[in-house]
Amino acid sequence: MSNLTSPKVVGTGLIALDLVISADPQTPVQSWAGGTCGNVLSILAYLGWEAFPIARLNRDAAATRITEDLQRWGVHLDFVHSEPTTSTPIIVQENHLSRTGVPKHKFTWTCPRCGNWLPSFRPITRSVVDDALDAAQGAQVFFLDRLSRAALTLAKHAADHGALVVFEPSGRSDPKMFDEAVSIAHIVKYADQRLSDAGGTMSDDTATLLEVQTLGSRGLRFRHKNQNTASDWIELEAAPATEIVDTCGSGDWCTAGLLSQVGASGHAGFISHTTDTIAQALQHGQTLAAWNCGYEGARGGMYAEADAVLQVATLIAQSAADREPSPVLSCPACTESVTN
Repeated sequence: MSNLTSPKVVGTGLIALDLVISADPQTPVQSWAGGTCGNVLSILAYLGWEAFPIARLNRDAAATRITEDLQRWGVHLDFVHSEPTTSTPIIVQENHLSRTGVPKHKFTWTCPRCGNWLPSFRPITRSVVDDALDAAQGAQVFFLDRLSRAALTLAKHAADHGALVVFEPSGRSDPKMFDEAVSIAHIVKYADQRLSDAGGTMSDDTATLLEVQTLGSRGLRFRHKNQNTASDWIELEAAPATEIVDTCGSGDWCTAGLLSQVGASGHAGFISHTTDTIAQALQHGQTLAAWNCGYEGARGGMYAEADAVLQVATLIAQSAADREPSPVLSCPACTESVTN
């Protein structure tokens, strides 16, 4: 049952099974729900929000592992098996140390056992719209990172009913849909190395009130439109990390931290914030990102007994490393399983 006093986020986009191969060869492969949308909504649920992802997951072993993980953090699963279902996306994150001892990671989309391609993302379709309209209508925030006609329909519906729409593109994809998403979204956030030409999102014909460009280890820069006037670019240095084990997921923590500070009252509440309070909210997100860099995996800090390091929240379950292993991946071309 939903907590009516908690803000609500609805989102659609990349929700995948992350298989995290540690830089420490003695550490077993870890498996968690991942993807940009999956991470942002899981973190917000961890921070006390009611989170409703919309996705086309199959009912295979990978989807079972994802849903178990999402349930652990209180994420609602009403729309994660939206029809037509398709093979559950799987992403392998391989961590390693460089020759100078600097932690690095790379992503692969092939089975670590047989080398065949793993299932990839498929967007939601029109068939889910009618079922999800009510959920989108009641949300304070609507999040999307992958585009389809159905995703844009839901985003527009949510915006029309007072939601703050957040768009995190991974690339330009379909130019027409991209431009439509930018015209709807109130917050557009992207990484400079992947979308450096998207700097014109804050124009007179778009709804964009906040444009955030992440700059990796250099931090980020943002522009804020207040009372129809856009600020100049403002740069924020990255928050210092006590320890850097894995930087994966930093952007997702930054987004969730921002929304936790300025998104709980939807669009109407967001427009009341000044550029200074937006900057403070972004710095809060950067602080959460720096904290999570001390753990492997995009949301590794959520699984560690780390509330004494940073009072993010009281952990509600034991460390993921203490759970009993169970099969989480059966590659269609491979008869063996990878365990968590």
